[in-house]
Amino acid sequence: VQLQASGGGLVQTGGSTRLSCAASKRVYNDAMGWFRQAPGKEREFVAAIRWGPGTTYYSDSVKGRFTISKDNAKNTVHLQMNSLKPEDTAVYYCAYNRGAITSTVRSPNMYNYWGQGTQVTVSS
Repeated sequence: VQLQASGGGLVQTGGSTRLSCAASKRVYNDAMGWFRQAPGKEREFVAAIRWGPGTTYYSDSVKGRFTISKDNAKNTVHLQMNSLKPEDTAVYYCAYNRGAITSTVRSPNMYNYWGQGTQVTVSS
């Protein structure tokens, strides 16, 4: 599976941006998620969506500000990022988790495929 991410860039504090990630195959009972990595920090979970039930998952740090959604027809996942803060600055990665279940969606080790990162910089 190939993943093509797009979006991001430079945003002011309090602003919004949207990331998208298109998968090269139809997504069935799998999950797609977003992780981020800031300089000097480990990669951390941001959000995920299980394709079949449409269940969404968020880290506490983005809950209420970010929204993950899917476009079944385009095999694409979106991450709408609102009320951005400087601490949201990171390289964001989309990822694909085959056969995902709830207990696996937050762990990067459970994701089988990764897209290229896209930079999001939030200026203060």
